[in-house]
Amino acid sequence: MRTNYKLSLCLSACLLVFGTSCNDDFLDKNPLNSVSTQVFWSSEADVQTALAGVYSRLQQNFLGYERVYLDGLSDNAYLDPGNGNQGGMHNMTIGSISPSTGGAMINMYSTPYRAIASCNYFLDNVDKAPMSDAQKNVYKAEVRFIRALAYFDLVQSFGDVIIYKNFPATLEEAKIAKSPKADVYAFIEEDLKFAINNLPDEKYNGHAVKGSAQGMLGRVLVTQKKWNEAVPVLQQIITTGKFGLSNNYAALFTRAGQANAAVNKEIMFSTQYLAPNNVHRTSPGAAGMDIELGLWSLMQPYKDLVDEYEMTDGKMPSESPLYDPGNPYANRDPRLDMTVKLPGEVWKNAAGVPYTDSYDPKTGFLMEKYVELARAPITPASATSSDQDYIHLRYADVLLMYAEAMNEANGPSAAVYDALNQVRNRPGVNMLPVDQAKYNTKEKLRDFIRHERRIELALEGQRYNDLKRWNIAHTKLPTLRTPAGTPLVFEQRNYELPFPASEIDNNPKLTPNPNY
Repeated sequence: MRTNYKLSLCLSACLLVFGTSCNDDFLDKNPLNSVSTQVFWSSEADVQTALAGVYSRLQQNFLGYERVYLDGLSDNAYLDPGNGNQGGMHNMTIGSISPSTGGAMINMYSTPYRAIASCNYFLDNVDKAPMSDAQKNVYKAEVRFIRALAYFDLVQSFGDVIIYKNFPATLEEAKIAKSPKADVYAFIEEDLKFAINNLPDEKYNGHAVKGSAQGMLGRVLVTQKKWNEAVPVLQQIITTGKFGLSNNYAALFTRAGQANAAVNKEIMFSTQYLAPNNVHRTSPGAAGMDIELGLWSLMQPYKDLVDEYEMTDGKMPSESPLYDPGNPYANRDPRLDMTVKLPGEVWKNAAGVPYTDSYDPKTGFLMEKYVELARAPITPASATSSDQDYIHLRYADVLLMYAEAMNEANGPSAAVYDALNQVRNRPGVNMLPVDQAKYNTKEKLRDFIRHERRIELALEGQRYNDLKRWNIAHTKLPTLRTPAGTPLVFEQRNYELPFPASEIDNNPKLTPNPNY
């Protein structure tokens, strides 16, 4: 799964090829001052080093493991205000959003553009290397896939954004106007179609493959409600059989599971980490998923999410004879206990030693998905080895997107029910099939598909953008309150975030988003 040049060169490549630290603003760097392009792009080994530098951008902020925090902007989880890694996210949930918000919102803007800058620099120079056009196109396809991923983040967050198709030669060249959202999506689709046509048609191995690009194109089309276009793209992934559902839902989010062929066959693209050199976080201070989620409880599931899980008879707790108010989490969809640490639950490490976390969650629940209990007891020292890969795309999501697109295009059908039932009936979950008599119209089945997406993909960082693309964030989120009793706020204007004030100051041609 982990190839020889994937991440071992990440940080060194970023410094070498792009002439700057990975945290500098992309407009402040000039690669030509650091490495002579005539010298560097002289072999395929140089290209591979540069490619590793591009991939390293995926380890930053919401392109990496911290993407799970986007669920804290939704109805799935509460973000502890003490999250210093992504400052201001809690304030965003209660309506404090402006061009001066800073913190996480700046990262939502600047991190994708750093990735785009690295991609464009690679694409501007790779033709200098002495390689066949066919091999160059494979490398270009990987980079264009990553560029599409970054632009997709930007357009979902900010709407109309600046399109850079090449690396700006000067700072002044970077000061251009934003493009309409439709043009941004067209550019994303162009990159992904090039990737589909040039990436190897094989199982995911740490580098983007054809299925990775097909899956992301499906997501881009579904986001735009291009249902009829999305169906054949997603259907092709299903019919090729190169991907499948993991035989162990919980193991998908652990390092051991991600190295297991029976588990990782579901992973279609991920941000990869590898201890000891490429772990989640070593500065400032040792941290990462284990300590941030399992010890510090920086993101805590809401009861609203927990209550969404069905009983094992396929009915909601309020409808099921299996529900026991004295033991409310018994006989529930098994994914609940594999996603959330429930009240009274005792975590144990591989040796069976109980682990008691140090922080009591304000919501009553802890996040269990992506927490590596094998490392327990979790301490700042053990966190230095946190290297679970963050999964951007997995096969279950393809099945759910296919079900959604098919239902929106044609209404209920055997194909829709089958896709949903594959996800529900995976080994270790074994939930009952969809009740076709109950969910027998497009509208009813739409609600069930949205329910199933929430359950299957809970706390993976997708719910926020799902609520926005369904245009229900402004009605759903204000129904919740934080543990302190403060109502969540999501206004119509929040479907597109404001550009950071610093970006507007630096680029006079960047007009602010409306209503901020």
